[in-house]
Amino acid sequence: VGASVIVIDAEGRISSQLRKDNHCWGYAGGSIELDESVEDAAKRELFEETGLIAEELDLFGIFSGKDMHYTYPNGDEVSNIDIVYLCKKYSGDLQCQIQEIEDLKFFDIDKIPENISKPCCKPLSKYIRQSK
Repeated sequence: VGASVIVIDAEGRISSQLRKDNHCWGYAGGSIELDESVEDAAKRELFEETGLIAEELDLFGIFSGKDMHYTYPNGDEVSNIDIVYLCKKYSGDLQCQIQEIEDLKFFDIDKIPENISKPCCKPLSKYIRQSK
């Protein structure tokens, strides 16, 4: 089970990070640690991967099923359950977590790169549909 955050800036752009493991773009997120709340995990992952501090999170959706099945480049196979939040109130400056992230940028929803990490496709597609 994962907790993730789609950050939306004042211009309506969404943050995206280029992952080192699969060289695809996606949003911040990761596994929930033992005894950690989902919201705390989302905030922690956002800060660890981007340097941004979530001041307010809104639950966007829970995503599961065949669309969320994924095999990571290291061979780990998972059936993700991703609890995704939206964050419009945040502080801090974008800073890459050098172990996992190659680049961080904000993109207009009409200009999101095509190489999206598979586990992020379903939530991002829903967000884009609802934003238009």
